[in-house]
This record gives sequence, structure tokens and C-alpha cells, in this order.
Amino acid sequence: MSELSMGLIADVGGTNARFALCSAKGEFVFPLTLECKKYPSLESAAEAYLKQTGYQGKIKNAAFAIACPVLGDRVSMTNSDWSFSISEVKNALRLEHLTVVNDFVAQALAVPYLKNDQKVKIGQGEAAKGFPIVVVGPGTGLGVSILVPQADGGWTALASEGGHATMPAPYPEEERIIAALRQEYGHVSAERVVSGMGLTNLYKTLLTLHGMETQALEPAEITEKALNGDALCREAVQMMFGLLGTLAGNLALTAGALGGVYIAGGIVPREGLLEMFKESSFRVRFEAKGRFTSYLSRIPTYVMKAEYPAFLGLYGLLEKNFDK
Repeated sequence: MSELSMGLIADVGGTNARFALCSAKGEFVFPLTLECKKYPSLESAAEAYLKQTGYQGKIKNAAFAIACPVLGDRVSMTNSDWSFSISEVKNALRLEHLTVVNDFVAQALAVPYLKNDQKVKIGQGEAAKGFPIVVVGPGTGLGVSILVPQADGGWTALASEGGHATMPAPYPEEERIIAALRQEYGHVSAERVVSGMGLTNLYKTLLTLHGMETQALEPAEITEKALNGDALCREAVQMMFGLLGTLAGNLALTAGALGGVYIAGGIVPREGLLEMFKESSFRVRFEAKGRFTSYLSRIPTYVMKAEYPAFLGLYGLLEKNFDK
């Protein structure tokens, strides 16, 4: 690969920053995941990544996906202490082009590139051409984007903060949980219960409601214990999956997403959890919209299984800046 053929891409979440180099042909090399908390800034993490790869060529172009709103030059992450100026990062890394987008814009732009073995269908429904697609996914936080078809056959991904919309509770047990969380947070967004932090919130509140001593387990501990048969941890995980179904159905109705709904993020596709997800109430809850149950039954839902799905979307953003 020539020096001019390589670009830098990064998918930056609240916990991890995933970097790779990308060729003009869309080949990803040297993928590496760094823990955000180990670095004081985005540029220091990027510099550490480049040093660890040993790559000596000049990199002129980069595209970063960031887990927060991107509304201007100054970007402050929602679930991380990192705050940065896009122009200053561009100068610090000596780049000619730097594109920064919301992380779920990159996730959504990846959908057209997914191969059949990079997605798993959940339930029934078939995608209708020419209609929007919703991408939603729990990770450290909760991301949402809408992919809108264009007349030229391409797609536009809409940045959204749908993860911070108020979470409805269709069932009494969930209402008890959300009412308890409302006492703590005031407003209970979808992210408060459908995400890594949401899983911790659900587990802690279930302990309290069951009259048990509160434990603040990390999300990874809860999922591991759930997979090993812990009843309360399993209840928390299954409740999160059900709430995700309710939320995904709401988003599908709002966007008219007859093109499908894709579940992304770092939780659902994980080994073991995907099997739990298939057995969960997600799809039933997705369709449970009264008079519009038949409408939703037509919409397919998928879990994105690509190892680095955001990289696919970032390549699409980077492609036009490669030297031809």
C-alpha cells in the first residue's frame, strides 16, 4: 500500500476508542482498541495508536465517529471526559482532512455495506426498498440514527439523540423500576435503562425492589453472571432487551422504517448474549403496538455482527478524500 493510500479511522465510545488504518480500497489494517480512560485526550490516543502500529507513512485523511452530538468545532463527549476542537486535533495530527460524525451516523452508514454473514435476522418481516432504516444500539450509552434513501441510490444518515428521549414503561414491573429511577435522576431516558449504564441501573433497582442489599456491579459482571445462571442478573438483561424492543418499535413507527431496524452497539452481538436476545421478548415487544402490530410485523429486525461496523461507515466518508 502506498503512503497516500492510507487513512486513519476511529470509532470512539465512552469506554473504548477503536482505531484502524484504511486503504483506498476499503481494506482495514492494524485494528486496535484503546481504553479511553488511559489517555488524556483523543489526539494522544490517536498518536499512541500510530506509534503502536509502527506505521511510517504519511496520513493525510481521517474520519472519526464520536459517541456524542457533533454540532460544531468543539465536541464534548457524553460518557467520557474527552472534549476537543476538531480543527486543533486536525492540526495536532497534521491531517489535510478530518471528518468527525456522531458514532451512530457511522453505524448507520455501515448498513449498505453489510454482508449476509455480518447480520442476524430476528423474527419475521422483509425489507421494502426505498424506505428509511433505523439503527439503534446499546453500548456504554444508547445510540440512534436514521438512514434515509436518496434519489441517486445513496443514503443519508441523520444524527439523532433518540437515546435521550423519555423511556416509556408498558408493564407494571417496568413502571416500578422507572418510577424508582425517576426519584434518583428526575428524567429517565431510554439510555438510563437500555445501555451498559442502564443494565447497572436495572440490576441495582431490582435488588432494592426485592429487598436485597444493593450492589453496583459493572455491566460486564451482570452479563457474565446472567450467562452463568444468576436469576436476578438474567432478569435485568431480559428486561433491558424487552425495553429495547419497545423503543425500537417506537422508532420504527416514527421513521416509517419499512427498510428495517438494525441493532448495533457492543452488548447484544456479544457471544452468549445474542442467544439470550433471540429468546427474549424483544421481537414481541417490537410488534406490540395495538392497531399497528401488523404494520410492524412487516419490518425486519437485524443484529449487526460485523466486528467493526462503524469502520465500514467511516470508509464511506473517507473514500472521497483519497488520492486517485
